[in-house]
Amino acid sequence: MNALTIRRLRKLVTPGLLTLSVVASFAVSCGGGGSTPVADPAADPAEPKSSLPHFLSLGTAPPGGAFYVVGGALAATLQEDPAGAGWQVTAEATKGTQENIRRLTSGELDFALANSAITYFATRGEGWERSHELRSVMTLAPNVGLFLSADGSGVDSLADLKGERVVLGPAGAGFRFFLEPILAAHGVAYDDVVELNATQAGAVDLLGDGSAAAAFLGGAVPTASIVQATASGGVHFLPFDPQARIQLIADYPFFRPATLPPGTYRGQDEAFEGLDVGSMHLITSASAPDELVYAVTRALYEGRESVVARHPAGKAIQPGNVVRDTGTPFHPGAIRYYQEIGIWPTAE
Repeated sequence: MNALTIRRLRKLVTPGLLTLSVVASFAVSCGGGGSTPVADPAADPAEPKSSLPHFLSLGTAPPGGAFYVVGGALAATLQEDPAGAGWQVTAEATKGTQENIRRLTSGELDFALANSAITYFATRGEGWERSHELRSVMTLAPNVGLFLSADGSGVDSLADLKGERVVLGPAGAGFRFFLEPILAAHGVAYDDVVELNATQAGAVDLLGDGSAAAAFLGGAVPTASIVQATASGGVHFLPFDPQARIQLIADYPFFRPATLPPGTYRGQDEAFEGLDVGSMHLITSASAPDELVYAVTRALYEGRESVVARHPAGKAIQPGNVVRDTGTPFHPGAIRYYQEIGIWPTAE
């Protein structure tokens, strides 16, 4: 047994992992078995064997957010791949995009979910200790973010955030990579605000008790934290300046317009012109084998209905979205699959 296999076996029994092996209860709910085959010592050594690894790890984020459950849905879909790759897939709870990127680079993860804005800067080494050789596998659901302020805080616009106590995401989550340009476009330096760190649920509590004047919240629509924050009223949606929003979309490939229809959230009586601040995407190392990335891309794309059955974010696995450029190059193995099924964009 080589060192890589031993390392991956150890990962399967590490506390805190969301292990998506096909155990008995999973077999009942999904209609089949699926434990990883064990080689028969008496088997013919000349029999062809797949060069794909037996164990795959997929980094997600802390429990409570969309990455964690979407990562679980992707891992479960890979696990039941009808083509019979025979792999054992583990979705690992991590601290999120920044940790995932570093662990892909070090070889501790095979694939990971990430915010495409953070990956964009990591591949360029901007704001990082070094550049990271990463590749996109597929673009997934948009991450629609916005600022809410507490009624009575005196914060009615993004420019009003100067000097205020503002929740800017969990510590170490990497929100600064997309929040810094958003704030700058509205004349606010990142360090002009008094930064508070909290989970999205924690941010809602800080808004509610007056500890924070405003908070940045977001994710797949509808976002649970925004639903919670607006349930009893007492909050205000801070609008993006129209020209600033247009310029951000022009300057960065990961920003996209995202309009919330009236009534998306309680008290939101008019359409809100928001931003996709960096879609979720599945990434891997640039050194990942083409055959492996091709097989994973095919299994997820062809099993997209299985992903949707586990989480609505799977609806993003469709032709016009999975190949969308967010600023990180695609892996050749993924490109080959998309070309074969005719959805890879051709050069103009």
